[in-house]
Amino acid sequence: MTTPKPLATPFSATAAGRWAILGYGMLSYLVFFATFLYAIGFIGNFAVPTRLDGAPSLPLGTALLIDAALLGLFAVQHSVMARPAFKRWWTRIVPTPAERSTYVLLSSLLLLALFAFWEPVGGIIWHLEDPLAQGTLYGGFAFGWALVLASTFLTSHSDLFGLRQVWLHFRGVPYTPLRFVTPWPYRVVRHPLYVGWLFVFWCTPYMTASHLLFALATTAYIVVGAGLEERDLVREHGDAYRSYRKRVPMLVPGMRLPAWATKRASATLPR
Repeated sequence: MTTPKPLATPFSATAAGRWAILGYGMLSYLVFFATFLYAIGFIGNFAVPTRLDGAPSLPLGTALLIDAALLGLFAVQHSVMARPAFKRWWTRIVPTPAERSTYVLLSSLLLLALFAFWEPVGGIIWHLEDPLAQGTLYGGFAFGWALVLASTFLTSHSDLFGLRQVWLHFRGVPYTPLRFVTPWPYRVVRHPLYVGWLFVFWCTPYMTASHLLFALATTAYIVVGAGLEERDLVREHGDAYRSYRKRVPMLVPGMRLPAWATKRASATLPR
C-alpha cells in the first residue's frame, strides 16, 4: 500500500510567501496614498497636470461617454469586489490575506485612470466671487478631506486598506474581524466617511458642468453603495447593527426615516 504524498505547502504560507504578501500589501497602500494625494489636486484643480475642470477638447457626446465609462467602471469594481459573495470566489484565486490589498490596488489604479483620461465638458453652473463665500466653500472642501481621513482612523485605517491583514499573516497570526464600534462621528451619522466625500465633491466656488457630472454620479454611487454596505453590515453584526441603524441617521445629522420606511427597509434585509 503506497503512502499518500503530503500536500505541498502553499506558497503564501512559506517564509518567502509571507514576505511577498507583506511587500504587496505595502506597495498597494503606497499606490492608494499617492492616489489620495492626487485626488485632492484633481478635484480641487491645483498642483496636478490633469484636473476635473478645464477647457473641453472633444465633442460633448464623446466626452460624456468617456467620463461615464470611467465613472461606471470604477463604481462596478468598487461595489462588486466589496461584496462577500465575490470575496468568497476571489479568494480561490488570490491569497486571502492579500484580498483587501488587491481591492485597494485595483480601486486606486482605476481612479488614476479616471484622473488621466477624464474629459472636461465645459460650461459654468456657478462661479462665486465673494471672498466669504469662496472661503466657506474651500473650508468645506478641506473639512471633507479631513473627515474622510479621520473616519478611517477612528475605525481601523490599517484594516480598511489591507495593512493589518498582510501584517498578521506575516507574523503567522490568524485574522480576526474587527468589533463593531461607534466612535464619535459614527454616533452622529452612520457613514461619516461618505459625508466627507460629499463635502469634497460639492464644496467648490467654481462649479462647471464637468464638476456637476462628477458630483452627481459620485453622490448617486454613495447613496446606492451605502445601502449595499448596510446589507453586509447587518449580515455581519446582526441585531447590533439593526439597533444602531434605528438610532443614528445614515448621512444627514438629525434626519431619520419615518417608522413605515424603517420597517420596510428592515424587511428587505437578511436576518
